[in-house]
Amino acid sequence: MDFINKKILNEIYVSSITETDPINAIKTKLNLNESEIISKIDELVTNSFVNNDRKSLTQTGRDSIKVVLAGGVFDIIHPGHIHTLNAAKQLGDVLVVVVATDNTAVKMKKRRPLHSQEQRQELLNSLTMVDLCLVGQEDDIFKTVDKVRPQIIALGYDQVHQEKFINDGCKRIDLNAQVARLQSPVPEFSSSIIEKEYGESIHGI
Repeated sequence: MDFINKKILNEIYVSSITETDPINAIKTKLNLNESEIISKIDELVTNSFVNNDRKSLTQTGRDSIKVVLAGGVFDIIHPGHIHTLNAAKQLGDVLVVVVATDNTAVKMKKRRPLHSQEQRQELLNSLTMVDLCLVGQEDDIFKTVDKVRPQIIALGYDQVHQEKFINDGCKRIDLNAQVARLQSPVPEFSSSIIEKEYGESIHGI
C-alpha cells in the first residue's frame, strides 16, 4: 500500500474514534483537494479497506495499520516525554496517547497536576508525533484500551504498570496486544523533579 493510502486509512481510523468527518483532516495532513480524497477513498472502498459509509475501516483496513497506545500524566512536557513518544510512534503507524484524568493524576503523583486534563490533552494533540490524545477513564483504563484496540501498548521507562497487569486486562477485553517497555536516554528529567526545582517560579507564572 502506498504512502497516501496508508495515511488516509490512519485519518479515517482516528476520525472514527473522535466521530468526526475525516475529509478535513486528510486535506490538512496530505494537502489533497476534496475530489482527490474522494477518489482515493472510493478506491479503498472498492478494495475493501474502507466501509461503504466512507468513515470507518473494514477489518482488512484496520489490520493494515498498526496502532500504538501510550499513556501517562504528561503534566510538564520534557525531553524524556518527547523521546518516549517519538519511540512509541516509531513502533507503528498511528500513535494514540491517553492522558490521565486530574483525579487519577493525584493518585499517581500524590499531587495535583499543574495543568488540567483538558490542557494536557490539548498540548499532546499539538505534538506532531501524536495522532490523537484522549482523556482516560477513571474507573477502568481498559475501557479506553478497548475503544482504541491497539496492536502495541507502549510503557514508559518509569511507568508503574506491570506487563502482567496490562496483559491480563487485554485478555479480559479479548485483545491480543504486544506490550513494549520504552527506554528514556534522559531519565534525570521528570515532571516531579522539574516542579520541585522550579516549582516557585512555575506557580508564579
